[in-house]
Amino acid sequence: MSQHFLLSPASKTLSLKKVMRMSEVEARAAFRNIRWAETDGQPVCPKCGCEESYDLATRQVYKCKACYKQVSITSGTIFASRKMEVRDILAAIAIFINGAKGYSALQLSRDLECDYKCAFVLLHKVRESIETAREAGALKGVVEVDGAYFGGYIKPANERKDRKDRRKKIHQNGKRQVVVAIRERNGRTFTQVASSEAAGVAMVANNVERGTTVHADEASHWDRLAAHFPIKRINHSEAYSKDGACTNMAESFFSRLRRAEVGTHHHIAGKYLGAYAAEMAWREDTSRQANGNQFVMALGAVVAAPVSSQWAGYWQRKAA
Repeated sequence: MSQHFLLSPASKTLSLKKVMRMSEVEARAAFRNIRWAETDGQPVCPKCGCEESYDLATRQVYKCKACYKQVSITSGTIFASRKMEVRDILAAIAIFINGAKGYSALQLSRDLECDYKCAFVLLHKVRESIETAREAGALKGVVEVDGAYFGGYIKPANERKDRKDRRKKIHQNGKRQVVVAIRERNGRTFTQVASSEAAGVAMVANNVERGTTVHADEASHWDRLAAHFPIKRINHSEAYSKDGACTNMAESFFSRLRRAEVGTHHHIAGKYLGAYAAEMAWREDTSRQANGNQFVMALGAVVAAPVSSQWAGYWQRKAA
């Protein structure tokens, strides 16, 4: 029996120990080399594109020789105007990568000895960067679609006679949302948060290439997909896979997201569910990549992502 990839040495190419032992100078050099890889780490002015600059003696910034604009290594990126040291940012990304079922802001704040608010925004910036950098375009080949409900937990009454059927809409609290996942076989995963699973029909129509074979369960709203795609159906009351039809890869994604919600974060606010779903989709898609490759991919996404309109000054807006 062959060894599982995640247990093999090939899957473990990222050493958190080496990252934490970096000096700030080494961390800045590593960040600079990834951000400006085309110029071998030489800063490029974001205003005029000039590749010639000089260091300021009083501050850790570069000054463009052409337009005299001052640039730090994080200027224009999602970590612009940061206060945390670059080494700690690299360590946070490395820790985030190694959390197979996600990583909570509370635990990161303990690991880095920083405020919870700082860790919360930092992790969400990494999630946004990864989502922004993901490959776009219609899904194709063989695609599975399914939906699962998250949030809106209602504690059952103490006595059995007082308990209600929590599956019925009348007994819901209105906070429950569905994550619809469209997943290529051995490819990409597209997710979206909606109020009902039926919204997945339009999602498939807009994000799946015509002619693609779509696998779905027996829910009646998927019947409409037959007008646009070759479709295979699986009745889960009979089997998980039958006659070549299954949605097991979509279910695998939901398993990872459910474990992240229940076992890692314990609670995910409804307005952030989409960000966590996108993170877990990326983790599923890269689960057979070495953690060192995942680290480089995440860091590459961070240096390429622009300043976030949602997360820049997040807590200052909340306090206002």
